[in-house]
Amino acid sequence: MTNLGLHTKLKEIKTLILKEATLEWRQKYAISGMLLYVVSTVFVCYLSFSLKRNQLTPIVWNTLYWIILLFTAVNAIAKSFSQERFGRLIYYYSLCSPQAIILSKILYNCLIMLLLSLTGFAFYAFVMGNPVGDIKLYLVSIALAAVGFASVLTLIAGIATKAENSATLMTVLSFPIILPMLLMTIKLAKNALDGLDWSVSMDEIQTLLAIDAIVVTLSYLLFPYLWKS
Repeated sequence: MTNLGLHTKLKEIKTLILKEATLEWRQKYAISGMLLYVVSTVFVCYLSFSLKRNQLTPIVWNTLYWIILLFTAVNAIAKSFSQERFGRLIYYYSLCSPQAIILSKILYNCLIMLLLSLTGFAFYAFVMGNPVGDIKLYLVSIALAAVGFASVLTLIAGIATKAENSATLMTVLSFPIILPMLLMTIKLAKNALDGLDWSVSMDEIQTLLAIDAIVVTLSYLLFPYLWKS
């Protein structure tokens, strides 16, 4: 790719991300609804365990947080392509490359997921207590999971929009990819919970980084074929 072509793609990606942010700002109920979903779910968990504090062990605390984050990711990213009207997609097709579209969607959804996951963690730790031994490692696991969930679910959302029952198809397609990523993330978060040395968690960190890189690369290579269909 020439420098001119790279510059053009970067300019397209920047413009598309600003477009996504502008639409989100105009429809404040979308991001506000997701924040409300996270806060209300955490509060329900607090009410459920407030009478049985001895049952909220660190393992349960950790697992509960990741379950909340997973459902938040699915609900937040499922609308990535479904909210785009057919005429608007045709307009995009004539203006920019499919690689710029999928990368801008992934980057924007990564930012949204980082916002939701970090805000959710702060409120979750405030309400439910914070038993984490190594907070920095736990934040790394949250960041890797947010990027991974956003990348996978954005690509799956793009595939699912080609079918009539896109919500069901998205759930079926994303489960085999999300599950191993979720298990790896929970293991990494458990190491942070126990305050283990970072060297113990390097395999999990490298694996999650590799999965994120593979998903983004596949999205870049395969989305143009999906876009043309």
